[in-house]
Amino acid sequence: MTQALEGFLQALTAGLLIGAIYGLMCVGLGLIFGVMRVINFAHGDFMMLGMYAAFYLFTALGIQTTFGNAVGPFVAILLAGPVLAVFGYAVHLALISRVSGTRSSSLEGDGHYAQLILTLGIALILQNGGLIVFGSVLASIRTPLSSSAWELGPYFDISVFINKARGIDAIVSFVTMALLTLLITRSRVGKSLRAAADNPTAATYMGIDVDRAHRVAFALGTGITAIAGGLLATNYPFHPFVGVEYVIVMYAGVVLGGMGSIIGAFWGGMTIGLVQQMSTLVLPTQLQNAAIFVVFLLIIFFRPQGFFGRMVERT
Repeated sequence: MTQALEGFLQALTAGLLIGAIYGLMCVGLGLIFGVMRVINFAHGDFMMLGMYAAFYLFTALGIQTTFGNAVGPFVAILLAGPVLAVFGYAVHLALISRVSGTRSSSLEGDGHYAQLILTLGIALILQNGGLIVFGSVLASIRTPLSSSAWELGPYFDISVFINKARGIDAIVSFVTMALLTLLITRSRVGKSLRAAADNPTAATYMGIDVDRAHRVAFALGTGITAIAGGLLATNYPFHPFVGVEYVIVMYAGVVLGGMGSIIGAFWGGMTIGLVQQMSTLVLPTQLQNAAIFVVFLLIIFFRPQGFFGRMVERT
């Protein structure tokens, strides 16, 4: 009985820690969809670029030498966010803006068909370009914290171990989420993003540059997901096609949380992390993703709008 309880608490702790990273991934995608209403198939590949950006910032630009192997990876990860935000801003300005925002009103289906094809094309370019530039060898952001843990307990002969790297990853995820929430709710930029999301036409009449708000949202979403990818890379190796493995998880988390809800996207990602780790108590590792989508379908069956979504009556 004690061993079973200890295994349950260990899986619960692991689920919360990895779920915080998944939640941050989902927030980046949820921000883009919530403001722009663009389904971005390339989002997982922007996360992949964030992983490589953190990796090369750590190993090639002197951060490892300056900050050491324990602190250096997290400094590189936080710097990778702004780097990918600038890249995302440029991609939106050059490509995405052509089929979204005010320009999409003249396109068939409000530009959604063109958006799907364009983002899929960007994904393929980033994947194959990454293969050419970075190669196919697995990479990882090595830190000694990944192989050490804090022990909670023993309490009643039960101990729970928290991997140090994952613990710090979770703290960074929660702090990033808190800062983003403050930005969205309290700043002038956040108000313009919310206005552009709620009613682009009214926002335009109020003097808000909707297209610029979309570029900012795309840059923010890309940068946040790059940070999440870097955090994930401290525990898992990655390659140029790693984005494909996680983009479905991101969309599942966004739908679970409620389309357009930033807070909901975070809790959707947390739920996926919990289900993934808790399922290992009764299922083999190969069936983790199956467990995720069984729970996903059950939740959506009983609450189609997601955790924080709202039911909208069609007219």
